[in-house]
Amino acid sequence: MKRVQISRSGIVSALLAATAAMTIAANAASAETLKIGLMGVLSGPQAVLGQQVNNGFMLGVKHAGGKLGGLETEVIVQDDELKPDVAIGKVKQLLERDKVQFVVGPTFSNLLLAIHKPVTEANTFLISPNAGTSNYAGKQCNPFFFVTSYQNDQVHEVLGKYAQDKGYKRVFLMTPNYQAGKDSMAGFKRHFKGEVVDEVLTPLGQLDFSAELARVASLKPDALFTFMPGGMGINLVKQYRQAGLADTIPFLSAFTVDESTLPAQQDAALGLFGGMTWAPNLDNPANKTFVADYMKEYGTVPGSYAMQGYDAAQLIDSAVKATGGKLDNKDALREALKKADFKSPRGAFKFNNNGFPIQDFYLVKAAKRPDGKYQTEIVQKIFSDYGDVYAKDCPAK
Repeated sequence: MKRVQISRSGIVSALLAATAAMTIAANAASAETLKIGLMGVLSGPQAVLGQQVNNGFMLGVKHAGGKLGGLETEVIVQDDELKPDVAIGKVKQLLERDKVQFVVGPTFSNLLLAIHKPVTEANTFLISPNAGTSNYAGKQCNPFFFVTSYQNDQVHEVLGKYAQDKGYKRVFLMTPNYQAGKDSMAGFKRHFKGEVVDEVLTPLGQLDFSAELARVASLKPDALFTFMPGGMGINLVKQYRQAGLADTIPFLSAFTVDESTLPAQQDAALGLFGGMTWAPNLDNPANKTFVADYMKEYGTVPGSYAMQGYDAAQLIDSAVKATGGKLDNKDALREALKKADFKSPRGAFKFNNNGFPIQDFYLVKAAKRPDGKYQTEIVQKIFSDYGDVYAKDCPAK
């Protein structure tokens, strides 16, 4: 048998080389990549909403130097096409193939109802930057679910309280026929005690409202309350103005007149009221930075969808940073998420026991900026530090 003799110095060199190789491997293993699935509607008439969320989220990643929580960050974007079956298929890809640690989305509440169970049952954190249905705020609250927007009812409660305070006696209600539409009606009626002259649920995606507006004109209510996001809201506002109703029947809405629809509605929307937790002219340093940087990056005025997407990125950044990048420690991540330790453009807010925010709400109005662009602006604060009514039914403390 042939022997191979190795000198002492050779042994030392070999050991040093092996140790170095092991150290490099260990460092590579510890340098985790944070993987996030970003899901929303990016096609069809409602795509402007999902794109605002995505733009806001990616601006948040940029403000973190491209590394949320200090980790290399990969954002995998998926278009749910506003179809529940498509959303379920794509979210399963994110969970099983891409192994994401967070899913951020969706834009619409019917899609939230589709993806909530597969994400949370996989013990993966679901951060909703917009949809906030009532069922997940109450008894079905979940430790893996957080919302950076609001509970759906709340923004509509702003208009109900305003209508009640204004002394309106008769109001016509019109919303799309899906969960968020039903939540919006419930929210409005929580504070409005007058007569509802009619409740109309339109098909989701309807773009011609001539029949409904003819009925509004015939009933002559003191105000119209509506919730029509995206392309639906663009058409409704134009048709409302063309029908001559905007000058005679006050138009109260949420999401119908905002920065996602105003570029298309323009002067047709001026003076129409909405409800929201924020507006581009809210006066605080974090908001001034957010609005200026968003406009520089994307060339448009950001809306609430963009702000909420931005805060979803900030929320993840703060939680991952607080845990030292230990993504496998779900309990520590959850506790860090609960703290919401970042500066939101909306100002101070905190999470309730159900994972939904406690925050201020405002009456806002569509206005034209000095630069010719359109935005919503704060008219008055309606609620301070306001939590949703369903949190009391959530078993989490």
